[in-house]
Amino acid sequence: MATSPAPDLAQAIAQCADEPIEIPGSIQSHGFLLVLGEPQLCILQASENVERWLGRPAEHLLGRRLDELLPELQLATRLQALSAGDNNPFHLRDFDFEVPGAGLQRFALMAHRYAGRLIVEFVCASSASDAYDNLYPLMRTFVAELESTRELDDICALAVREVKRICGFGRVKIYRFDAEGNGLVLAEQADAGYPSYLGLRFPAADIPPQARRLYCSNLIRVIQDANYQPARLVPALNPETGAPLDLSFAALRSVSPVHLQYMRNMGTLASMSISIIIGGQLWGLISCHNTQPRQVSYQTRTACELLGRILALQIEAKETASLAQRKLELRRQVVQLLAAMADCDSVIDGLRSVPDVVLEFTRAHGAAVIAGTSCEAFGEAPPTEQLQELAQWLAENSEQVMFHSDNLGRDLPQLPALAEHSAGLLAIAISRLHAHYLVWFRREQVMAIDWAGQPEKRIDAATGALSPRHSFARWQEILRGFAEPWDAVELEGALELRNAVLGIVLRKAEELAQLAGELRKSNKELEAFSYSVSHDLRAPLRHIAGYAELLGELEGGKLSERGVRFLDNIAESARFAGTLVDDLLSFSQMGRSALRLSDVNLGALVEAIRREMAPDIQQREIDWQIAPMPVVVADAAFIHMALRNLIANAVKYSRTRARALIEVGAEERAGEVVVHVRDNGVGFNMQYANKLFGVFQRLHRMEEFEGTGIGLASVRRIVERHDGRVWAEGEPDRGATFYFALPKLDYSPNA
Repeated sequence: MATSPAPDLAQAIAQCADEPIEIPGSIQSHGFLLVLGEPQLCILQASENVERWLGRPAEHLLGRRLDELLPELQLATRLQALSAGDNNPFHLRDFDFEVPGAGLQRFALMAHRYAGRLIVEFVCASSASDAYDNLYPLMRTFVAELESTRELDDICALAVREVKRICGFGRVKIYRFDAEGNGLVLAEQADAGYPSYLGLRFPAADIPPQARRLYCSNLIRVIQDANYQPARLVPALNPETGAPLDLSFAALRSVSPVHLQYMRNMGTLASMSISIIIGGQLWGLISCHNTQPRQVSYQTRTACELLGRILALQIEAKETASLAQRKLELRRQVVQLLAAMADCDSVIDGLRSVPDVVLEFTRAHGAAVIAGTSCEAFGEAPPTEQLQELAQWLAENSEQVMFHSDNLGRDLPQLPALAEHSAGLLAIAISRLHAHYLVWFRREQVMAIDWAGQPEKRIDAATGALSPRHSFARWQEILRGFAEPWDAVELEGALELRNAVLGIVLRKAEELAQLAGELRKSNKELEAFSYSVSHDLRAPLRHIAGYAELLGELEGGKLSERGVRFLDNIAESARFAGTLVDDLLSFSQMGRSALRLSDVNLGALVEAIRREMAPDIQQREIDWQIAPMPVVVADAAFIHMALRNLIANAVKYSRTRARALIEVGAEERAGEVVVHVRDNGVGFNMQYANKLFGVFQRLHRMEEFEGTGIGLASVRRIVERHDGRVWAEGEPDRGATFYFALPKLDYSPNA
C-alpha cells in the first residue's frame, strides 16, 4: 500500500512565520477583556469568559455602558491618566468585587489605547504583598551593584539573580542573540530539578520574525498556564473597523499553539519573557520558566520590566564604551598606516614598512596589496596566483567598493583554492580607476556549538501542522569553513582607511602632475638646447673630418708612421662624433615633430628595411623569419625608424653566429598590436633590462659592437609618443627579443 507524501516542512515553517500572532482573536483565561467605544465607554467587544466573572454572556454586554455594569470603577475619570503616546497597559487601580459562585475576588484594572481602540483588561490579582511593595530599595540595591560590575557575564548573572528574587520562577536565564538570531545563554539561576541551559544556544527558528517584532515593541510577556483554554473575542471582528482586534500590547493576549506546545515539551507550564532592547534592536531576552502554573501580579511584572530597562541601559553603556575604545584603536592604526604611506613613494611601500599594523588593523592572519600584476603579501596570505584570481573576480564585480565574507567556500565558490587557504576575506578597492585592492584574510576556526536540543522542527504527521522539537538536551554541532566574522566597526574602519588612501593617492597624483608639468617644460628646454648644440656642432665636426682627410692626402707622405696613425684616429673620432651628433639631432627632433598618422603596413615596412640593409650584409648568412604583419595607425616615418633600429641591432648583435636567426612578427591583442624582433645573438642579462632604453646606455663594449647608445632610446621615445610601451627579454649568449606595443586606432583621413 502506497504511503502519502510527507507534508512540506518548508511550507509549514513559512506558514508559522506568517502567523498573525498580534491578532489571535482570543485571550488567556486568567482575566477578561473589554473593548470600549469612546466617549460613552460602550462595550464593542468582550472576551467570552466574561460570563465567569460578571455572570452574563458576552453577547448580552455588547452596546452597554461599562459604568452601568461596574459603577464603582469610576473609569471615565481614571482614563484621564492614560498617556497618549504610551501603548503599554496602564495600571488604573486594584479593586474587589463579588464573583458569582466564587465570592469576593481581586482584579488589577489595566487599560491602553492602540490602533484607535480603547482596550480594558481585568486581570486576576493576588491580595498578598509582593516585590512591588519594596520596589525602591530593591532597585536601589540592584543599580548600585550594577554600576560596580564591569564584565558582561557578571552583569547578566546579577540581573538573573534579581529577577528570580522578584518573580520566584523556578529557572531564570538570560540569552543574547547573535547576527543569525540564535540565542546564547550567558547566565542562569535554577532551582533543584530544573535542567541547566547555561552556555547552550537556542536556534533562531524558535522565535519567528513576527514574534521578534513584538518583543521589540512590547517588552514583557507573561503566560501563567501553558494549558489555558483561550477565550474568544465576541464578536470576532471589531464592529467599527470590520477587522480583527490588534492585541500587540495586551497583557492577556493569547499566544500561538505552537509556542504553548514548545513550553510543554520543555516541561514549562508558566513563563515570563523580558526584552532587552539596545539601539532599537532586540539584543536578548530574560526568560523565566516554571514547571507549574504561576500567577504574576501587575506589580511584579512592572518591577521586572523596569529591571530589564535598567539592564539594557547598563549593557548599552558598557558596549558603547567598548565600541568607542575599539574605534579609537582603529583610528590610531589608520593614522599609523596613513603616516607610513605618506612617507613613502607608493601605497605598497608604505604598507610594507608597517606589516604588523596592517594585520592588527582588522585582527587578520594575512593581508595583501594587489596593484595590477604586482602583489605584496603579509602574514598568512594566499599564493600570488590565487591573489591574481581574486583581483580578477573583484574587478568583474567592481560595483562593490568592499567585499567581506566569513565563509569563502559559501560566498565565493568560484575560487575554491582560495577557500582552502583562508576562510575569511575582507577586500577594499583603493583606486577608482585601476584594479588595486587591499585585502585581509582570516584562517578557519573550527567551532563546536552546543545547542539546547537539535535545532530542527518537524511536521505532525496526523495534523500536518508544525511541531516544535521535543528534546532540549545538549546537542553538539561542529562547524567548519568559518572564520571569525568581521564586525561592523572593522568594516567601518576599512572604509575610512579606503577613503583616506584615495586622498593620499589623489594628493600624490597632483604632486606628480605638477612635477610632470615642470618636467615637460624642462624637457622642452633640453630638447631645444640639444637641437641647438647638435646643429651647431655638425659643421665643425665635418670640417675636422674633412681637413684630416685632406691633410692625409696632401701631406701624408711627409708624416711619420706614428703621425699617420694619429691623423687616422682624428678622422675616425670626428666621423664618430659627427654620427653621434646626427643621432642626437634626430633624437631631439622626435620630441618636437608632430605625428602624422596614417595606415602603416608593417609587413611592407619590414621588407623595405631589409632591402635598405641588404648591401651591408651580403657576406652574412641570415635566416629571416618574417611572419604576416598587420596594418596599424601610426606615423610611418617614425615607425620605420623604430623598426630599423631594432632590426639593425638584431643583425649587429648576431654577427658572431655562423648562421644568424632573425624573427620579426606581430600579435593583435585586446586594444593593442604587439610587435617583436627576435635574434639568436649575444643577448643580455635581465637584471640590466631597465637600462636598455636609456640614452647612452650600453651593455656591451664599443670595441665589440659599434654604436652611439641612442638607438633604443629613440625607439622608446617613438613608441611612447604613440601612447605605446616597450620592453625586452634576453639571456646571455641565448639571444634577445625586443617588443613594442601600439594601441589600436581607427584612421580617418578627414579627422
